[in-house]
Amino acid sequence: MKPFRLPKDYPAFLASVKERVAAARLHAVRVVNYDIVLLYWDLGHGIVEKQKDHAWGDRVIERMGFDLRRAFPGMSGFSSANLWRMKQFYLAHTTPEFLSQAVRELGGRLRAGTGFQKLSQAVRELVARVPWGHHANHLAKLRDPAARFYYLRAVGQLGWTRSVLLNQIKAGAFERAVKEKKTHNFALALPEHFAEQAEEVLKSRYSLEFISAGRALKERELEDKLIERLQQFILELGYGFCFVGRQYRLALGGKEYFVDLLFYHRFLKALVAFDLKLNGFEPEHAGKMDFYLNVLNATERAVDDRPSIGIILCAEKHDIEVEFALKTKNNPIGVAEYELKNHLPAKFKGRLPTAKQLADAMREALP
Repeated sequence: MKPFRLPKDYPAFLASVKERVAAARLHAVRVVNYDIVLLYWDLGHGIVEKQKDHAWGDRVIERMGFDLRRAFPGMSGFSSANLWRMKQFYLAHTTPEFLSQAVRELGGRLRAGTGFQKLSQAVRELVARVPWGHHANHLAKLRDPAARFYYLRAVGQLGWTRSVLLNQIKAGAFERAVKEKKTHNFALALPEHFAEQAEEVLKSRYSLEFISAGRALKERELEDKLIERLQQFILELGYGFCFVGRQYRLALGGKEYFVDLLFYHRFLKALVAFDLKLNGFEPEHAGKMDFYLNVLNATERAVDDRPSIGIILCAEKHDIEVEFALKTKNNPIGVAEYELKNHLPAKFKGRLPTAKQLADAMREALP
């Protein structure tokens, strides 16, 4: 191709086309995955029914796998082992325990007195949003219906990859994000569906154990160590976060303000600001974050972006204090604790005070 001068608007147009192509390819993959999971659900359902009503034995299922592989040589997934996974996949999501969990979680989206068929169909649609590899490799190992439902919905809404899902399960995301009480005002500040998605992003506690801090840290040092290990921190936050900047500058009325860490969440389509606090939560922290979000929405938020979200990371919090501090705030703000070390070495157990004992001693020492 002979060299020539490109129009000034060509790079922007090319970037938009690339983005559109990437989005179309991703959509095509999701559609294929969706159809495959529905196919496997129906196959699993069919196997269960045939074995129950017609006493089909293991050898019949093995023969079916052989015949399907011969009929569709270009398709993988019809091994005998995978056919049994399809059966277990269907059974796991139609047990009374899981369906009861679905009723609790889906709540108002289901009509009162919904029958088994309608409820099963709602669950079928839910699991179809999650790729088969996630089901077969990781979700199948979960026995707790509440945990399975949590990770199903998180993958469907936040787009976790298989490796991120594994990391989230190993990090106990369900136990920390669901069983511990979360403190935020998302339900008041955001539309219902967006509030649910934002809550999935917020964790009650963020594990920063990878920092391996062996001494007291100043706030800037803590932030420096977070940035040094940014990849691990993003994995801890969850898939979908894109790093925007540290000490991100906001200008207003001739003055400058700085957000500790600023991310953009691709699936929420919203800016997410983190404010790091070395000590416990104070009510004024909520006011400062509310101010930052007002400025972000006015100066940085794109036309089609959703409202910016603020998350205050602090060493400890008291839920009642947080509740009252956020009650009058219009912007969505969450407050979470961080922990620098999950496990105390065995040789120190019983020799060092607990975090609660230290906090109580600090309170008593303050004038």
